[in-house]
Amino acid sequence: MVLKLKTKNLKFKTKKAMNFKLLKKDTRTNARLGLMETTHGWVETPAFMPVGTQATVKTLSAEDLKKIGVQGILCNTYHLMLRPGVDIIQRAGGLHTFMNWDRPIITDSGGFQVFSLAELKKITKKGVEFQSHVDGSKWFLSPEEVMRIQGLLGSDIALCLDECLPYPSDYDSACNSVERTLEWAKICKLSHAPYEESQALFGIVQGSVFCDLREKCSLALSEIRFDGYALGGLSVGEPDLVMYEVLDKTVGFLPENKPHYLMGSGTPPNLLHAITRGIDFFDCVIPTRNARNGTLFTRKGKLTITHNRFKNDFSPVEERCPCETCRSYTRAYLRHLFNAGEILGMRLASIHNVSFYIELMKDVRQAIGENHFLEFKESFISQFLSQEV
Repeated sequence: MVLKLKTKNLKFKTKKAMNFKLLKKDTRTNARLGLMETTHGWVETPAFMPVGTQATVKTLSAEDLKKIGVQGILCNTYHLMLRPGVDIIQRAGGLHTFMNWDRPIITDSGGFQVFSLAELKKITKKGVEFQSHVDGSKWFLSPEEVMRIQGLLGSDIALCLDECLPYPSDYDSACNSVERTLEWAKICKLSHAPYEESQALFGIVQGSVFCDLREKCSLALSEIRFDGYALGGLSVGEPDLVMYEVLDKTVGFLPENKPHYLMGSGTPPNLLHAITRGIDFFDCVIPTRNARNGTLFTRKGKLTITHNRFKNDFSPVEERCPCETCRSYTRAYLRHLFNAGEILGMRLASIHNVSFYIELMKDVRQAIGENHFLEFKESFISQFLSQEV
């Protein structure tokens, strides 16, 4: 049984671009059950949102995602402004129309990609000048421009421009990054005013792995009063235990009545540990990237479908999995597709992996609602990490 939340009769006191209602807190952890109302529909939390970097979740159509039960997706501002260009998406009627997706969309600011992909970066108080990794053209992203671009894209949730540091980074660099991120956040808040009736805005907490800087950034962003709060600069190479410690020392300083979003994380155990610490939703490329490489997720661990032992295995990837792949195809067939270099293999594996993550979040919500989340978490992680299938 999956817990079904009734949204038809739920009323919020004010009509805004986004409303969040905290429905329940776990009695033994900081896990939360909630509902986000956006311009394009509801999101039940905890939730996982697949990454649609270039207005597509790789190998999957909008129809595939809806069948799986995906509530929302993340799209990438940096990639979309380089190609096809914001003007084309605007002429199409906005990002939802352009990609035929009528459910919630989050757009990130592009900051992470600027700092990780772009060539010849130059950071100033006004923004970032950089060279496109696609064609070498020169661009400049300011907080004002980031808000304008996301406003034209028409996403349901936009994110402030921030400075995301690599791991490891020294304390002084992290301190400067927090100061710059906060200054840009103030400008983003003011510049977002023309879009605030139809688009929510989240601030991004930075500070690398330094908990005092994370606290400072969280409190300062809370004073600016955003619709929600994202935690950036994690899952960038730091050990998992370090990430969990940062979450332990950070989430408590964020407003309880606003959604908490952990960016770019992670494995199924990562998600469960983060939910324990009060995170409400996630995005990550792990399910689709692993799928394209022939790695599938099951409750008993990861399965490398190209292994020879699956040559005559005519069972589904996972028993009782509701996805189209497990209902209709066998391990032997998927192994054949990957070994033959057939694109269908990547698509079927992606359907399964995304479904695995969506079903996991449904089970999490069920467990929180029925007051046995801690037992569910411990049982799931123990079984998942016990072996590779």
